[in-house]
Amino acid sequence: MKKAYIFPGQGSQFVGMGRDLYEQHDEAKKLFDKANEILGFNITDIMFSGTDEELKQTKVTQPAIFLHSVAQAAVAKDFAPDMMAGHSLGEFSALVASKVLNFEDGLRLVSKRALAMQAACEANPSTMAAILGLDDAKVEEICASIADQIVVPANYNCPGQLVISGSNKGIEIACEKVKEAGAKRALPLPVGGAFHSPLMKPAEEELAKAIESTTFSQGICPIYQNVDAQPHTDPTEIKQNLIKQLTAPVRWTQSVQQMVADGATDFIECGPGKVLQGLVKKIDRNAEVSSVE
Repeated sequence: MKKAYIFPGQGSQFVGMGRDLYEQHDEAKKLFDKANEILGFNITDIMFSGTDEELKQTKVTQPAIFLHSVAQAAVAKDFAPDMMAGHSLGEFSALVASKVLNFEDGLRLVSKRALAMQAACEANPSTMAAILGLDDAKVEEICASIADQIVVPANYNCPGQLVISGSNKGIEIACEKVKEAGAKRALPLPVGGAFHSPLMKPAEEELAKAIESTTFSQGICPIYQNVDAQPHTDPTEIKQNLIKQLTAPVRWTQSVQQMVADGATDFIECGPGKVLQGLVKKIDRNAEVSSVE
């Protein structure tokens, strides 16, 4: 019986997140206070009692989810992972929880990532859409068929749920085409831009410099990374995969399948919400899912 700890990405945030950790655990409180200091603004005020709109800003959302996830891992009972994975942003939380990165460096990278992604979104107005009830291969084929526009698969969330990413026009055309091909739904997502697509190249280049100059160590267990859904322990490989992550798709379905193939039976979500537990169940009905205690 192997335990896989999984860490959520953007979209899992909610007002009030982390307040219980802050009030009940000294170790968590220290991390929250340190985060306010590093970020130069009181992220805890927004997390605990801000508005949905304030929390939705990319520069706030990403550090907030990271902070909540890492603090929860730090105070978790019986924290003994055999393997880990994080969905998009969650990969940074996993790297800190597995001791590949220290907390301060992890938070600085997440903050830089958020700001670089925000800038890339502003430079190239773009968007994403969730395609439900259509075979992955068919969605890939439709994306590839759209000439003169950038449209790519971005998040392989679970069978029958693939998020696509690209230019506004490209996503509009793709949504029409997938519906014609029999998709149950094509839902435009309320996001700032085309994450995990070539339109994030400027953000990738900026983040690459920061990642290259940050120390990565040997972690306590393998990390199944988004870009190839394979387990990694080598710090140099982990760095390279993390750099590619912004423009490459998140292979979540494949990551969970690979973890199951490698013996994972229990998937424990560490961070706000239960989004990943739902996805794991759709990928493998036999998997046990829970939230961290």
